[in-house]
Amino acid sequence: MTTKIVDIADELYREMGEPSDLSIASVAYWLRTNIGDLNVLINKKYFINETTLEISVPEGDSFGTTEKSIFKMIFSMHYYERLFRNALGAASVDSVVSVTDDGSTVVKINKNEIAKNYAQLRKQIVDELNMLTKNYNLNEAKPIQVVGDDIIGADFRNHDLNIYIRS
Repeated sequence: MTTKIVDIADELYREMGEPSDLSIASVAYWLRTNIGDLNVLINKKYFINETTLEISVPEGDSFGTTEKSIFKMIFSMHYYERLFRNALGAASVDSVVSVTDDGSTVVKINKNEIAKNYAQLRKQIVDELNMLTKNYNLNEAKPIQVVGDDIIGADFRNHDLNIYIRS
């Protein structure tokens, strides 16, 4: 089973309000190069097929809406981290917030406040991502091996239905 990266990138781009500093191609590229982040968070082995450049899913696994949501949140966390760093860089260069001269006033946007808002958005996404991945791992966890001899088998061919109790 293969999942289209471009479809996920398109959804992300539209959900973020089609920002001018982003394109569907750049989102798709980021998703392809960071599939490992998703694998680490949800303990899967998805990979990018080198010929189709799409997500390939190992036999027995699936890539559904929950996995897609987690992947989109990982990208959102990266995106707001990038905006936060850009705002901090701009704030260090531009320290003037307002200028008054001859009866006219110019007020610039306080880039420190913008950086704080981006940091708050990123923190909210990280909290949601942590909750989503914990729930995913809890619900999707399957034992690899079951070990033990908790039950002593009965011979049903001879109708030996005695119950054995360990002490």
